[in-house]
Amino acid sequence: MRILLKLVIDCDADAAWRALHSPRALAELDGPFVTLDAPADLPTSWTPEAEAIVDLALGPVPLGRQLIDISEIQRLHRGERVRILRDTGIPLAGPLAALDVWDHQMAVSPAPGDPRRTLWRERLVIGGRAAPALWPALWAVWQWRAARLRTLAPTWSHDTPDAAPDATPDATLNAAPDAGSDAGARHPPSTRRAPRRE
Repeated sequence: MRILLKLVIDCDADAAWRALHSPRALAELDGPFVTLDAPADLPTSWTPEAEAIVDLALGPVPLGRQLIDISEIQRLHRGERVRILRDTGIPLAGPLAALDVWDHQMAVSPAPGDPRRTLWRERLVIGGRAAPALWPALWAVWQWRAARLRTLAPTWSHDTPDAAPDATPDATLNAAPDAGSDAGARHPPSTRRAPRRE
C-alpha cells in the first residue's frame, strides 16, 4: 500500500536537500503530535549507509521503536536533477511493528519554471497483514507533514550551506533507479526482518 505526497515548497532544492539530511528538521515535520526520542549518538546529519534506532510517540502514547536505514539516489528527469533520500528501515516495536515493509522515499528537485522553489515528492510503501488497518492513520500523518512542509520550508533557506553533504556524485545520475522503483535497495542487516515486497 502507498501514501504519496507531491507539492511545491518555498525554498530552493539545495536548501530542501540539506533539510532532508537533518534528523531534527525531519522530526519537526511530524511534530508536535508525533515526537522522536533519539539516542545520544544520533548523527547531526544523515549520510548514506547511516542507521539509527529511535523511539516514536504520539503525544504521551508510545508508538514503538523504529530502525532508520538511509540511502541516497540521484537521477535525471526531464533534464532536472532529482535527489532522493530513502529510508528502508522497519518498525521494530509498537503498533507499527505489525508492518513488514517500510520504504519511505523523499525526492527534491527544482520546481518547474521556478528554480527558487522545490518540487517535493514523498512515497511511503507499507506492507503486511496490518497495512490496511494502519494506512488511514499513516495517511493522516502524511497530510499533516504536507501542511508542516509548507510552513517550515521557508525557514530552511537560512541554513548554512555545509549543513549536509551532497554525497552522491553526479556521475551516478543516469544510472540511478527511478524514485518509484524498488531497485537499488540494500540487503537488510541480519537484525532486521526481511521485508516482504508486495
